[in-house]
Amino acid sequence: MKFLSFLDQGRSRLGLLKDDGKVVDLSALLAARAGHGLPSVPADVGELIELGGAALDAIEACLEGADASAAAGRDLAELRVTAPLRMRKNLFCVGRNYRDHIIEGNLARGRPADQFPTAIEFFTKPPTAIIGHGERVPRYASLTDSLDYEVELAIVIGRRGRDIARADALDHVFGYTIVNDITARDLQQRHGQWFKGKGLDATCPMGPVVVHRSAIADANDLDISLTVNGALRQSDNTSSMIFDVRTIIEQLSAGMTLEPGDVIATGTPKGVGFAMTPPACLRAGDVVSATVQHIGTLTNIVSE
Repeated sequence: MKFLSFLDQGRSRLGLLKDDGKVVDLSALLAARAGHGLPSVPADVGELIELGGAALDAIEACLEGADASAAAGRDLAELRVTAPLRMRKNLFCVGRNYRDHIIEGNLARGRPADQFPTAIEFFTKPPTAIIGHGERVPRYASLTDSLDYEVELAIVIGRRGRDIARADALDHVFGYTIVNDITARDLQQRHGQWFKGKGLDATCPMGPVVVHRSAIADANDLDISLTVNGALRQSDNTSSMIFDVRTIIEQLSAGMTLEPGDVIATGTPKGVGFAMTPPACLRAGDVVSATVQHIGTLTNIVSE
């Protein structure tokens, strides 16, 4: 199942994206079925996750019993899609997790090419950075000369846990989405850490959907790519990650509780703008599309 959040007359709604590109209003469907057995009707993907497995069972039952008009859905292009989750905590991120991206970054910064991390490099982005599919990313021309893009597979946590064993890691996953970790490289360099350069408002597009983990056979074998104005910049496969999904969850949860609705971005492959010759970072008007196999495409435009 591919879940998304959208606005209808100013109200947040939970939707299901079907294979034909139509979106079923699950909030309306559940509200119309008084006997769904849930304590509340979810209005977005985050609320769906908090309701647990019973919500998925209720949705399947409602879809089976829905009449043709309710199940037909609406065109995705007609909807105002929002970020799937309203983040209550910072987005967790993994830095430098693809070998070739590490090499290009080392060379661009004048470091030895083979200088690789020996442990996962974690950082965060604040909730104020999160925006949805189709929303505009500010250029921040007065703050940065090096606004860059980073397509990433993101893990959406579905079950609370701490000190999660590698063997149990996927049991704590609700699903997967796409994140574009847009970064002001010069701010990142100037402040000596990653948070400021990666924490500007509206610089973390997320979505457009969260795909339930049952629909992803292997999250560590997904094609991942990004285009700017239709030109391919990044292209790889998540099998190239140094630290895989299970390892990321195991190490991040060590001594720290992960909660339903937490999101973990897993790193970006090679092809970022600042490492190109000459550098080719984002400009106002650029259309940036981040794609992950079996999830979809997240598109945003850079504004003035």
